[in-house]
Amino acid sequence: MARNQEKAQSMLYRFREAQSLESGLRKPKERRPHLASLVDTLDDAEKWRRDVIRDITRSVSKIHDLSLPETQIRDANDEINRLLRAKAHWEDRIVELGGPDYKKIGPKMLDHQGREVPGNRGYKYFGRAKDLPGVRELFEEQATGRPRKATKAELLRRIDAAYFGYGDENDDGELLEYERSVTEKRIRKLRSAHDATLEDSDSGDADAET
Repeated sequence: MARNQEKAQSMLYRFREAQSLESGLRKPKERRPHLASLVDTLDDAEKWRRDVIRDITRSVSKIHDLSLPETQIRDANDEINRLLRAKAHWEDRIVELGGPDYKKIGPKMLDHQGREVPGNRGYKYFGRAKDLPGVRELFEEQATGRPRKATKAELLRRIDAAYFGYGDENDDGELLEYERSVTEKRIRKLRSAHDATLEDSDSGDADAET
């Protein structure tokens, strides 16, 4: 029932939005350029940077929603990281156009407890994403400075065909070449032994005849 109400409200909002645009009460929302390099004025670059920051704020608020399932939490966190990269591109463009360097003078991104947002290799986690399976363990590992001991289940997940040696023959052909050379040596050795046996047999037969 609540879902149907949400759909009805969304349709009503879009209808009123279309009416406002048609009547001229509102201007159509300008789409943010996909590439920061397409903007040639400092004012526009500053405007789109602020626009990205507004989107980041909305996404950060969303990711704290207790009703979000795990898949939507991951999607929201990915979206925030994508927006952070976009924000960095706009800040680079602002510097190119003679504006301030926000990467140097801007505040660090903090969580609701005033701590810098944690992350790994540039990817950051926000809100409920920090409680996702595997993420909390990552933070504990970074805090202690010691690698976390993998569980038995994690070790089993890492086992694949390569663990049992399947597919090793595909490693740039070195193993196949080695096997071929060993096989050829063994064949030559067997042939030599066989020829020697034949020679001994022939000489024995000749002695018997004499």
